Amino acid sequence: MGIHDGHREKMRQRFMTGGLDAFADHEILELLLYYAIPRRDTNPIAHALMERYGSLPAVLAAPMEDLKRTEGIGESAAVLLHLVPQVCRRARLAQVGEDQVLNSSERAGAYLLECFDGESREVIYQMCLDRKGKLLACKRLGEGSVASADLDVRRLVENAILTGASAVILAHNHPSGVALPSDGDYTATMRVRAALNAIGIELADHIIVADGDFVSMADSGYLS
Repeated sequence: MGIHDGHREKMRQRFMTGGLDAFADHEILELLLYYAIPRRDTNPIAHALMERYGSLPAVLAAPMEDLKRTEGIGESAAVLLHLVPQVCRRARLAQVGEDQVLNSSERAGAYLLECFDGESREVIYQMCLDRKGKLLACKRLGEGSVASADLDVRRLVENAILTGASAVILAHNHPSGVALPSDGDYTATMRVRAALNAIGIELADHIIVADGDFVSMADSGYLS
């Protein structure tokens, strides 16, 4: 038995009998890191992460390459920490996405707030809808600004065709800004709308998310 095995077993038993309610944030990280760092005391690593990022949500939202700058965090630990919020987000979206009808900007915006929750970088999503606004698929198109080459219009069109979509909602976030469209956002929107119009599919909206809020370009008159 290793020097830390007894402490680890006590921590596991605490969790198994009482859940995480009695755990401090650094203890949650310590417990989680057991499964990526099997033969090292993870307590000082957990404290170092909390000191570096300031909070548990900030640790879990940190990019993998930045996480690895913390002493003791290797590839496996960085992947595990990065994986946790994405698994939780996927589970939430699967739950709320069942028979989801996004026939208004309010409904679509509420759904997208879940999609972008915890994202620290710009991400682009495409939602494919049927004629009644039912969500057929939500596709993550990539990371980066919609005004850059990261917006793959050809892939967006292919997704729409393959899902049998009648309409598409484009969405991206402004992680460090406000939910207002830039000139580049407007140009990209017109490019996407033209590509979809060419195959008879409507661009219903382009929604921009920032700081727990969203702006609908359709409601704001940009798609008129």
